[in-house]
Amino acid sequence: MRRTRFFGIPNLFPFLKRYRSELIGIIIFSALGSLIDIAVPVFQRYALNRFVGEGNLRTLPTFVGIYLATILIAAFFNYISCFWGMKVEVGVDMDLRNAAFAHIQTLSFSYFNRNSVGYIHSRIMSDSSKIGALVSWTLLNSVWQLGYIIGAVIVMFSINARLAVLVTSVLPVAALLYALFEKKLVAINHDIREKNAVITGDFNEGIMGARTIKSLVLEEKLERRFRADTEAMRRRSITGARYRGMFAVTMSFSSSLALALVLWRGGTIAKEQIGTFSLFMSYALGLMEPVRWVVDAVSDLITARVNIERLMKLLNTVSDVTDTPAVEEKYGDSFSPRQENWEPLYGDISFEDVSFHYPDGEETVLEHFSLKIPFGTNLAVVGETGAGKSTLANLICRFYEPTTGRICVDGRDVRERSQLWLRSSIACVLQTPHLFSGSIRENLTYGNPDATEEEIDEALKLVSASDMVARLPDGLETDVGEGGDLLSTGEKQLISFARAILAKPRILILDEATASVDTVTEQKIQTAMETMIRGRTSIVIAHRLSTVRNADLILVVHQGKIVEQGRHEELMARRGMYHRLYTRQYEEEATSAALR
Repeated sequence: MRRTRFFGIPNLFPFLKRYRSELIGIIIFSALGSLIDIAVPVFQRYALNRFVGEGNLRTLPTFVGIYLATILIAAFFNYISCFWGMKVEVGVDMDLRNAAFAHIQTLSFSYFNRNSVGYIHSRIMSDSSKIGALVSWTLLNSVWQLGYIIGAVIVMFSINARLAVLVTSVLPVAALLYALFEKKLVAINHDIREKNAVITGDFNEGIMGARTIKSLVLEEKLERRFRADTEAMRRRSITGARYRGMFAVTMSFSSSLALALVLWRGGTIAKEQIGTFSLFMSYALGLMEPVRWVVDAVSDLITARVNIERLMKLLNTVSDVTDTPAVEEKYGDSFSPRQENWEPLYGDISFEDVSFHYPDGEETVLEHFSLKIPFGTNLAVVGETGAGKSTLANLICRFYEPTTGRICVDGRDVRERSQLWLRSSIACVLQTPHLFSGSIRENLTYGNPDATEEEIDEALKLVSASDMVARLPDGLETDVGEGGDLLSTGEKQLISFARAILAKPRILILDEATASVDTVTEQKIQTAMETMIRGRTSIVIAHRLSTVRNADLILVVHQGKIVEQGRHEELMARRGMYHRLYTRQYEEEATSAALR
């Protein structure tokens, strides 16, 4: 989704149009509020000239009433402006985050391979927050401050043009000095944010890699690196504080200079009209803050441009795997599926002259790969690490698209139907299981929200997880923690198996799914798998070759090509690569068992 740009800044209008009324209200009420603030010195001038200079108190009650009414109106205007400003800020922030989160769900795996979690998190959370503040509070303050400057200048020139020239002559000089300091401060703040991101990354590594850190005794090394990063941020922050101090001194000096000019040339006025003298003193002191705010607003806009561009870059990222407009028209998309148009999926799979390399790499993983997998086949894929075993599963699920060739399900290219149609009939159990925050029950029913108690119990029994769940304090309602961290790896894997069964898939993919469980649990799952694979096409990517002995077909993959295929007995008899892999693994397991 491409958006136009205004003055080099990506167009945010699609996210702002629903807040048109509030934004217009902010402009109007901020302008009215600034007019009232401009009028306060005028009130003071009248009071001093009338009640003090002339000693005429007849209109004092009326003046007090009007003055109080004006203050109340100003308070109302400010309340409305602030309320709408807050509404726009949180609303735009929410809309940007919702849009970004929804968009990343549509991106292919290659995007997440290229971009770290911290980078994506910063785009969605930090950048959206800065943009929300820009379009609300920066707009509100800019309108107020500009209105105050313009109004004050008009009032001063209408009363005493010569003195107004003296006061306003300071403004360009002050603005230039502010701009110079602000430019330097923006650069320093940018460095501070970058260093803060590095420190955040250090924290993330320290928390997520705690087990590895302890096992490799890296505490001291990582602490030294963390201290070096925080020291670099401290030094840069002190530099920033120094410049902010100079910035404050400059603002104070500008205000004092403007006040000195009023005192220098305003003596004659003070003799005749003390109220006018007071008015010019108020404006001389009050104009410096709006000038600073205007410079800040320009600086914020320049700084926020980076935030806007980075977030829009994410929102404009096109997935490597997309459905054509014609496919979306018929089948819908991930958020608005048209299931009434979905054909039943049977489960025949075929690779037709498929070659593939990952988008961020040049090495070919699969080359001219062809294979037919009839429905109901129990296919096993084995080979050394990096041979291309998991690539087959990723391509079947359309996590990636073939570089050349095509993959067909039920005789039709998978690109002729929607991604959701395909994935709704596939269940994957991965080597590293992932559970979502919530209860075991919630995780089990993600694949089948309508699952009954009987179906849940049956799925747990099938993978030998019933006893494990029964031992937990709250049974099915036990909270699994973030990512399932309150459960062991084996327990998470069992829940993943049960979740796959509940989904009732036509195609089942087990990607080294028993590598994380103990031998006893693996044997139980192997027995359960014989039931799981009945009535569906199954692809088992195996690390332990003993788990695939009963497969209908075993593929031995080497450097992206099928070098052997057949049943276990046939491949062992050929004494080729499969025989070498199986024998070596058997000897390693036997040696390990003997040493226990």
